[in-house]
Amino acid sequence: MRRIFVLGLLVVAFQSCSEYQQVLKKDDIKAKYEMAQKFYEEGDYKRANRLFEQIAPKYIGKPQGERVMFFLANSYFERGDYNMAGYQFERFIKSYPKSDKLIQASFLGAKSYYMLSPKYSLDQTDTDKALLKLQNFINAYPDSEYYKEANTMAHELTTKKEKKAFEIAKQYNKLGEFNYEVLKSAVEASDNFISDFPGSVYREEAYFVKLDALTHLALNSYEQLQEERLNKAKDAYEALKKNYPETKFDKESADLLERIEKELEKFKNRESK
Repeated sequence: MRRIFVLGLLVVAFQSCSEYQQVLKKDDIKAKYEMAQKFYEEGDYKRANRLFEQIAPKYIGKPQGERVMFFLANSYFERGDYNMAGYQFERFIKSYPKSDKLIQASFLGAKSYYMLSPKYSLDQTDTDKALLKLQNFINAYPDSEYYKEANTMAHELTTKKEKKAFEIAKQYNKLGEFNYEVLKSAVEASDNFISDFPGSVYREEAYFVKLDALTHLALNSYEQLQEERLNKAKDAYEALKKNYPETKFDKESADLLERIEKELEKFKNRESK
């Protein structure tokens, strides 16, 4: 019985595939539309997508055109082809600005670009585009059922961008162990980060990276530059403690301050002689 059942399934699958291939090759637009819709409703987005691709140009300006274009865009999305999904949802929005599917299409279009966002260490062009799309959606549809998810995605992408910016400062500081001039870039990148991302989860560590970079830059500077740079490092310590009185870098920052003050004491002693 099991063999007969499996054989029956194979026969049905073969017939379905054969029918699909026949319809795909013919010029019968109505048959393609009906089969595409059937596959779409069954969740067979790959075959539905191929049929919708063929018939979409034929339905431009027709009553079914709106439905076909939305299904085409969404079948790309469901297949994981987010580049094409984003493009097709944009076309849908421009073509049918009064559609009942407009909010859903706007959300899925933005989500398509969100899905294309790479890990933080790579180029963030797609992340920027996704953030713009999501923010536009959030602003346009604050009462939408997709509002909460859009906010969550936007927050995730913003955090990703913050991490990339912070890692740049951190990397400069690390490279400064071998080339002290690079520490200037670490200080600048930390300053930019603190200014650009005031609410970031990495902000406290950015203050510490700035302190660390300034301290080692001062300690490894020519004597005529040391005192000024040591005082800047001390200012960085005070800024860290002011913003984060109970900083998790308390011990590390205290050790750096001790070295700073020890060196500054030498300058005081010279001046008193």
